[in-house]
Amino acid sequence: MIKTEQEFDAASERVCHFLRQVAQLRKTESNPVNYRMSAAGFLAEIDRMNLEIRDYLLSHPTEAAKS
Repeated sequence: MIKTEQEFDAASERVCHFLRQVAQLRKTESNPVNYRMSAAGFLAEIDRMNLEIRDYLLSHPTEAAKS
């Protein structure tokens, strides 16, 4: 769970890093089955992190300070 702006920045950077890795896999992996198997873990982690980012952005800063 993201609680601070610093954690938000780190999560955002991590999502970008994983997206670049998947994009690179698309360019270099010639076998579609291998690509999907390799990309699936990254994409699942991107989805998980995006949900955390979404929850953080949905909360107002005053709400985060109370919890």
